[in-house]
Amino acid sequence: MLDTQAQLQDAEEFMKAAIEYLDESLAHIRAGKANTRILDGIRVDYYGSTVPLSNVANITTPDAKTIAIQPWEKAMIPVLEKAILSSDVGITPANNGEVIRLAIPPLTEERRKQLVKQTRSEGEEAKISIRNARRDAIEAVKKMTKEGLPEDAGKDAENEAQKLHDKYVKKVEELLAEKEIEIMTV
Repeated sequence: MLDTQAQLQDAEEFMKAAIEYLDESLAHIRAGKANTRILDGIRVDYYGSTVPLSNVANITTPDAKTIAIQPWEKAMIPVLEKAILSSDVGITPANNGEVIRLAIPPLTEERRKQLVKQTRSEGEEAKISIRNARRDAIEAVKKMTKEGLPEDAGKDAENEAQKLHDKYVKKVEELLAEKEIEIMTV
């Protein structure tokens, strides 16, 4: 007997991955308050190898508008500053010889609107991935139907794929709404 459950499980795994990727992408969008995850993509040269910033320093948020980066070696301060400046974070670091501080500037209304647009764009990418997973599952089920799967089982599997699609698109909408509120809150 041909197994539609395997197709649906594959589709659901792909949809879950799309949600996780969206969550990660949204975490890197700066919403006007300090969040250490905006530094996740920054890599620094450490004794000849490129490593994430968090591997060479302690990163904290002492208050809602500041990120503090305390390198484990003082000699790393210029390297860390250079990496932050050359990244797309868009914040100029300041140091006192021991700690690098990033002051998160308040967002302008125009910048908030740009960030909401970026958020929606990321959400649309996730929805496309979810729709592709549904399409692939339905195509596989239709192929199975041609190979001898009963039509009723095929239709049930297609309906199940649609239900999975709807469930994950709803999750995307919830994540987007949450992030938009975070961005637009002054």
